[in-house]
Amino acid sequence: MSRTMYKIGPVENGGVTANRATDTDRYVGGRIRERRIMLGLSQQQMADMIGVTYQQAHKYERGINRISAGRLYEIAQVLRVPVSYFYEGLGGGSAEDELPVRQRMCLELARNFSQIASERHQEALSQLARALATK
Repeated sequence: MSRTMYKIGPVENGGVTANRATDTDRYVGGRIRERRIMLGLSQQQMADMIGVTYQQAHKYERGINRISAGRLYEIAQVLRVPVSYFYEGLGGGSAEDELPVRQRMCLELARNFSQIASERHQEALSQLARALATK
């Protein structure tokens, strides 16, 4: 027997809707993904840190599954941000599914930089970036 969770609110069909992911869930999931990438973590690493499967972490990031308040708090702790971080920018304009190209490049750069094992190489890359930025 399948159980469907319902929430009551001022919506169509007499105020009853299935408990499905919303645009807000997708936005929060996208922010989780951005932050995870900034820290250089894989989905599997984050999943292990919050005690869920890789598949569940993937569903959170895609906004397919809703995230409970307690789980969002755990994710915030692992990603070293306040819970409010995941809501920053919400409602400020249209929600785009794709990150702007420049932002995607920055996230990829941060992920790749964090995976460089040699501190000497990290410092060299950092100095190169500073030199290029001043020209």
